[in-house]
Amino acid sequence: MAGTSSDAGKSVLVAGLCRWLARQGVRVAPFKAQNMSNNSVVTMEGGEIGRAQALQAAAAGLVPSVRFNPVLLKPGGDRTSQVVLLGKAVGHTSALSYRDRKPELFETVLATLEGLRAEYDVVVCEGAGSPTEINLRRDDIANMGLARAANLPVLVVGDIDRGGVFAHLYGTVALLSPADQALVSGFVINKFRGDPALLKPGLDQINQLTGRPVLGVLPWNVDLWLDAEDSLSYTADGVVGRPKPPVGEQWLRVAVIRLPRISNGTDVEALACEPGVSVRFVTEPSRLADADLIVIPGSKATVNDLEWLRHNGLADAIGKHAERGLPVIGICGGFQMLGTKITDSYESGAGTVTGLGLLDVEFEFQPDKILRRPDGFVFGKAATGYEIHHGTVVDQPGNGLVTLPDGQAEGVLEGAIAGTHWHGLLENDEPRREILNWAAAHSNRAHFKAAGNTSFAQAREAQLDLLADLVAEHLDTDMLRQLLAEGAPAGLPVLPPGAS
Repeated sequence: MAGTSSDAGKSVLVAGLCRWLARQGVRVAPFKAQNMSNNSVVTMEGGEIGRAQALQAAAAGLVPSVRFNPVLLKPGGDRTSQVVLLGKAVGHTSALSYRDRKPELFETVLATLEGLRAEYDVVVCEGAGSPTEINLRRDDIANMGLARAANLPVLVVGDIDRGGVFAHLYGTVALLSPADQALVSGFVINKFRGDPALLKPGLDQINQLTGRPVLGVLPWNVDLWLDAEDSLSYTADGVVGRPKPPVGEQWLRVAVIRLPRISNGTDVEALACEPGVSVRFVTEPSRLADADLIVIPGSKATVNDLEWLRHNGLADAIGKHAERGLPVIGICGGFQMLGTKITDSYESGAGTVTGLGLLDVEFEFQPDKILRRPDGFVFGKAATGYEIHHGTVVDQPGNGLVTLPDGQAEGVLEGAIAGTHWHGLLENDEPRREILNWAAAHSNRAHFKAAGNTSFAQAREAQLDLLADLVAEHLDTDMLRQLLAEGAPAGLPVLPPGAS
């Protein structure tokens, strides 16, 4: 599955295809050769993969595995990324130096895909960005380079909501070489609003112009918002999810700092599933003025994002919010920013810097990344999560947000300020409700009441089922089955200029 651009809908469509196939008893697995994202999870093997591939695995009824995303690039700046190979960090690279590593990485990618194809009936592969990045095609391992090496039929999905979808579809094919074009077997149009009859002349014409059919038009659906893969999905100061009316008499307003190098911003989506909880990403201080709870999420560049908070006035605004006795939660990198001091000789190389000072705790970055899936208790309620971080607590205070099974504390809870390294903590239903009640108590929202029946797991399953329903209803499933069985049709026309 390729896309005309990032955020065109590749990830969710692969998830929908996986769930649609799994419903029919097909043994299916997802695969993304190379992902560039700071949204990641820790697998049961103790490795790290893109969060989208974990969602796709869930759609297929599988436990997430490092095999589903053998190469993960985690941007730490505009020009450098951490390279994660089969779940383990193996160093940092620039855009130019990464080219030298690709041949070795490609061997691992192909061997991993070959193993999955031998084990499963179907492997649904997702590309990265656009397949027509002509400046990168020579050593591509994620899009047409993979499709050519493994002889995979390719569908191209385009986002009509952004406009220009027919030009995007035609141009995506036309700028590929003839050998690449031979594998592009059809199109899918995503996020359509309106009467399908108005679109039909365009569908007919793109078929005539390219010799390739549109396999279907997926409608815009307001209920599809969980587990956003691409940073483009987070609009500046944008509302998260579809807020439902409160159970009590008051709303709880949550402001999430949209850091430049935000990592696992999806942590807050569980809050947005709760009735009466309004979650909004913010990028400037005025948006914090009426917030009840501030959340500082994870970051792939903690020290740099901390400096960004100070530069644009958000640090001062967070401090004033805390001075009023209002609650703040920091997650992973956000937790580290809340402390008194960060010593970082590895991620930023900045040495020792001063934190926001809202928690009496210090952090020191270690060369090896911590990857684990712990369990414990939050306000007495059982919870699980996962950790992905270099920064560690120097001296753990006794007042932890989380209590581990052995009685040890994790994270910090000091009055209205809390911090934890645990991603996924808010996906635990009972602990999430306890945290919301804690936040409401500290923000003078006595008439806010956390709902007692919200299940984040059920919300995620409902979205996966909805994706499968959309595939079954709006795509040509007979043609999908034919492509799976026979591969790309022979004799597809070459569109000019057909770049070599």
